[in-house]
Amino acid sequence: MKLQFYNTLTRRKEEFTPIDAQHVTMYVCGPTVYARPHIGNARSVVVYDVLYRLLTHLYPKVTYARNITDVDDKINAAAMERGISIQALTTEVTQQFHDDMDALNCLRPSIEPRATEHIDGMIAMTQQLIDNGHAYVGSDGQHVLFDVTSYADYGALSGRQIDEQEAGARVAVEGYKKHPGDFVLWKPADAQDDASSVFDSPWGPGRPGWHIECSVMSTHYLGATFDIHGGGADLKFPHHENEIAQSCCAHTDSQFARYWVHNGFLTVNGEKMSKSLGNFVTVRDLLDRGIKGEVIRLALLMSKYNEPLDWNDEKVREAEKLLDKWYRALDRHPREHSHVEKDFKIPAFAGMTDFIAVLCDDLNFPKAIAAVQQMPEADQIGAAKFLGLLQQDAQQWFKGVQADGDIEAQITVRAEAKKNRDFATADRIRDELKAQGIMLEDRPDGTTDWRRGT
Repeated sequence: MKLQFYNTLTRRKEEFTPIDAQHVTMYVCGPTVYARPHIGNARSVVVYDVLYRLLTHLYPKVTYARNITDVDDKINAAAMERGISIQALTTEVTQQFHDDMDALNCLRPSIEPRATEHIDGMIAMTQQLIDNGHAYVGSDGQHVLFDVTSYADYGALSGRQIDEQEAGARVAVEGYKKHPGDFVLWKPADAQDDASSVFDSPWGPGRPGWHIECSVMSTHYLGATFDIHGGGADLKFPHHENEIAQSCCAHTDSQFARYWVHNGFLTVNGEKMSKSLGNFVTVRDLLDRGIKGEVIRLALLMSKYNEPLDWNDEKVREAEKLLDKWYRALDRHPREHSHVEKDFKIPAFAGMTDFIAVLCDDLNFPKAIAAVQQMPEADQIGAAKFLGLLQQDAQQWFKGVQADGDIEAQITVRAEAKKNRDFATADRIRDELKAQGIMLEDRPDGTTDWRRGT
């Protein structure tokens, strides 16, 4: 089965041809651990989790590396604001990230390196770039910068030309730079820096620039040229553009990543998520509201991965309704699916080939979800599990809610009451179910379905 997805580098949908069909390699930019993950962070993790599951289904071996950035200016600022050490902050937030992504049934990557474990490699790559004529020590004698004019293909990923790198929101112009677009490979320590974020180097004590971190960690584990690099669309420039430039210049015969995959932006109720707008939503906020992790996961899969996704209550309700339906199917087919799978090794099911083919066509999540809807009930379970859903038994899912048989029996009684024009009894049953969180889906021809209320 042929996998195709949109390659940002070539600006077209392409058939995926791995370097080694026996071993596929993928790197995805992970969290900078200064604050609890928000719903936009979660979208990226969920998208590449499904891609990882799909690759693992298609190929004998997949190595999926996702980093932890635990040295960064934002981390320093957050630690100072809270009055705790950087190590305490990064340990706490890394655990929060793992807890929240586990709640969304996201698999852990094969490798999860921390930036602070690879400082020596970052110093070595920086020195290599200086030696190759692609980097220089700034006029202040402390910063080391990459010379964007030294790399002819700079801008190939983002489509931005070097001449466009003017002073502004994305580019700072410091006196020690040769060109406004030159970016930092190594920066000097500040007087107020926590000692744990300061490292010795040939250019004095300091820490690496953000971009060099991912270049070093990805090539260390996956090689100078690997298959797939993923991340959010907001990372395309400058982060990913700079990764390509420094990696290809340090490893002169490499392509770095052959396929670039970017997930789209996320808005909340039609607006960009922002603390100032009061619509900044973390995964923990949603879980604390009683929205289950699988509901969050499914809601994040309801739009094409590389298109914008708007997070709103209607999308949550739609995901809840679908999951209630699939869990009722699971409850009705206990023998066929008595064992709840905890990973992507899902037994074959009728329609699996067609379902996988939909996912292979540029990760078309909405079409895949629609395909599940069209399957026989018993087969919906296997397909939903492939997407990382139905990871508990039905009784757990409906815990605190009447059993399906009791609910459906009451719906039958209510239908008979309405038929006999006993509307008082019909309304009483509806209200009693509503009080228990059971919402009936009424149509002119009767009650067609039910779901848990939000």
